[in-house]
Amino acid sequence: MSYSFEELKEDVAAGRIDTVLACQVDMQGRLMGKRFHAEYFVESAWKETHSCNYLLATDMEMETVPGYKATSWEKGYGDYTMKPDLSTLRRIPWLEGTALVLCDMLDHDTHAEVPHSPRAILKKQVARLEAMGFKAYMASELEFFLFDQSYDDARLSGYRDLQLASGYNEDYHIFQTTKEEDVMRAIRNGLQGAGIPVENSKGEASAGQEEINVRYADALTMADRHAIIKNGCKEIAWQRGKAITFLAKWNYSAAGSSSHIHQSLWSKDGETPLFFDKNGQYGMSELMRHYVAGQLAHASEVTYFLAPYINSYKRFMAGTFAPTKAIWSKDNRTAGYRLCGEGSKAIRIECRVGGSDLNPYLAFAALIAAGIAGIENKMELEAPFVGDAYQGKEVREIPHTLREASEALSGSKMLRAAFGEEVVDHYVHAAEWEQQEYDRRVTDWEVARGFERA
Repeated sequence: MSYSFEELKEDVAAGRIDTVLACQVDMQGRLMGKRFHAEYFVESAWKETHSCNYLLATDMEMETVPGYKATSWEKGYGDYTMKPDLSTLRRIPWLEGTALVLCDMLDHDTHAEVPHSPRAILKKQVARLEAMGFKAYMASELEFFLFDQSYDDARLSGYRDLQLASGYNEDYHIFQTTKEEDVMRAIRNGLQGAGIPVENSKGEASAGQEEINVRYADALTMADRHAIIKNGCKEIAWQRGKAITFLAKWNYSAAGSSSHIHQSLWSKDGETPLFFDKNGQYGMSELMRHYVAGQLAHASEVTYFLAPYINSYKRFMAGTFAPTKAIWSKDNRTAGYRLCGEGSKAIRIECRVGGSDLNPYLAFAALIAAGIAGIENKMELEAPFVGDAYQGKEVREIPHTLREASEALSGSKMLRAAFGEEVVDHYVHAAEWEQQEYDRRVTDWEVARGFERA
């Protein structure tokens, strides 16, 4: 469902649209930007606007983190140029009279793309694939928990005693999800109206857990959809007095929330699928085998971009459908990488490592970079794991902590070559800051456990 700039101008002239959201995507995958009066946007702001460059150097709480090379208090926290990508323009049905456009981040002086901006990182890897004659198609599933409290009530309660939308595991349950339709139907219809083709929603494997699935697309389009979906889900829930969380692990006793990423390569024109070979084992082409081999070989190095926070690693628990081993298997949900689909247009590799807290641009870019390394080096794919991967012995494991993942990222020659030294250093610094902030905090668990007993 495309929406052209000419259509926007017509809607503005007719009074149907009065507000345009010009948004960039920050390091955490969130939408940041400005609300323009629509008349001003179609007059001049569609060409460019500006934002403070600290937006690509903050943590989850918008802290001005010291130590970044790209920007600092010493450098004065200047501006970036936000360049609207009009191909992303869309109406936002759940916000009255509102349209939205995503922006690329440009250097204020040179107008070159900011290399550590998430969209630029992914675009660089997409361009590498295109130079090889390939196009990546991806789909990211999104899981989240729905609560009966509002965001304000949840915050005022200290995020304690939250009431889930369901009292029991609702995986595939129609009756229970019927009770949640006020929110989920609005999400499906809202996203569809915003030009994001929705496939389905369903209950997931824990009380109050939901999943939303949309149609696959080229990597950049899918990442754009993903970012808008998360923001839209929160806004729609908020409008109904509910709250949603995309925390990877909101509660020890609940399942984690994932963002499984499905991947396949096609010809550059998007017409011919390249992962299928009817004579290949399991229908896998040699190209697919090299691509998957690259992802496995560099699995530890890319984990940070699939699990970027301390909380992300709480999700990796045996017997919870969240993987603990970075191995591949055929249609096996206990493995980190699952071969699924049959036939030329369906066969794909599903990375099950990522949590719902990932930044899609960074996750997609890292997976593509690892796949390219596999292709370029003609890596041989190991034999598939058979059985319960949780019980696998002497097999490749997913890093257990953020500290392990950030060390693997820092030492990754592959990602430094693919992303650039300064880009990798920028995100290593983000990981180290997250670890440092956690290390100095005293948690409720520590106090409850040791206040009297220690």
